[in-house]
Parts: sequence; structure tokens; C-alpha cells
Amino acid sequence: MKPNHMEFENQLEIGNGIYTPSEIAKILRVPYAKVFRWITKYWDGELGKEFAERYSWKVENSMAVSFHTLVEFHSLMQFAEAGVKTRQVLEAHKDLSGTYDTAFPFAMKEVLDNIKTDGFKIYLSKNKDVVTLDGTRQLNMDFIRFFFKKLDFDSGNIASRFWPLGKEKSILIDPKRKFGHPVIDDRNIYPETIHGHYIAGDPIAYISHVYNLSEKQIQDALEFCEAA
Repeated sequence: MKPNHMEFENQLEIGNGIYTPSEIAKILRVPYAKVFRWITKYWDGELGKEFAERYSWKVENSMAVSFHTLVEFHSLMQFAEAGVKTRQVLEAHKDLSGTYDTAFPFAMKEVLDNIKTDGFKIYLSKNKDVVTLDGTRQLNMDFIRFFFKKLDFDSGNIASRFWPLGKEKSILIDPKRKFGHPVIDDRNIYPETIHGHYIAGDPIAYISHVYNLSEKQIQDALEFCEAA
């Protein structure tokens, strides 16, 4: 049964962001096939079916998901790097969805603040107790602090902005700006625009002058595009 306050961002809506599997693959630097599997098999499939809902929607001939699903995929990657199996992550997601009455528990600061892992199981620290989230999940605190360096949270402590290269770089993903497409912070300029000039042979000093950007901002844009 679907909790009363659980909301699925599964339709086009301004401010939620629009991310196709190919865009997610580029942002997170993972194969397209893996992203497609995450959406269809896990989020739309196993997790969504728990509440007879989907996490994705159709945009013309492509599927898309919201910013918070993108953040959850990034969380899944962090768990995988810590050695946690996907099955354990899914079970923990189900447990936390019920506990916090949300479709996006891995985008909540309260959850990410209190999750731990030994690389096999996932645990939640709550009221001085450590509870196993049966499905297996847990992250050490150093790992969680590293993860937070890439996220901003809103007043409700839900992930609101994502810095794919880290906050020391100027590339920002904000679902309220340019439909969530990566931009150069404070300028709303797509990194691909800068990269296009660069591969066409324009010098960095020239690009800097034309777009009124620092050379560091240009280098950040090039790093993002070339890594993707």
C-alpha cells in the first residue's frame, strides 16, 4: 500500500529536472546499459512495484527520471564502491521508504547522515541504536562525508543540487535551472558550449573573453565534457 505522503516524481514538472538514461550515463560516467537497467529493472521494476508506481516517464521516445532519482543512482554507486551488493541496497531502500515515508530515501540528508556499512550490510544509526536494514547496507562515516561534498540540501534536508566534479569545481546540476542540465555555476552556460569552441580550435583566453568566464571555469567545463 502506498504511504499517504510518498510522492513519485514520475511526470514532467518544472523544477524536478529531466534526465534521460544517456544524460545520466554522461553525468555519472557509467555505461548507458547499466543506467537503463537501474531504471527499468530496479526503480521502475522492483522498487516501483512495491507501490504500483514508476519512477520514470516518457519524453517523446525516451524515458526520463527526476533529479532525486539521479541522486539515488549516485548513492547506489557509492554503496557499490564500498562493496555492498545491489540486492542489499534495494532492500534497504524499501525499508527506508516505509520508515521515512518517501520515494527517495537515498536523497535525504537525515538518512545519508546516519547510514553505515561494513561493505556487506547496511545499517542505520537512530536514537543511539544501530538498526540493520535488511537487504544489507552500511557506509563508514568517512565515506559519507566524502559523498556530501557533492551535494547541497534544501531547508527540508532533501538533496537540492549536485556538483558532479565536487564543489571545488564550477559545474553544477540544479533541477531548477535549465531543466537540471549541467551548467557553469552562476552563468547558466552549458559546458558543452565551451567544449565546442575548444575542439573547434578557439584558444582558452579567447573563450574566456567572449563568455566572461575565468580560465578555471573553462578548464572545469572541459574536464566535465572530456570525462563524460
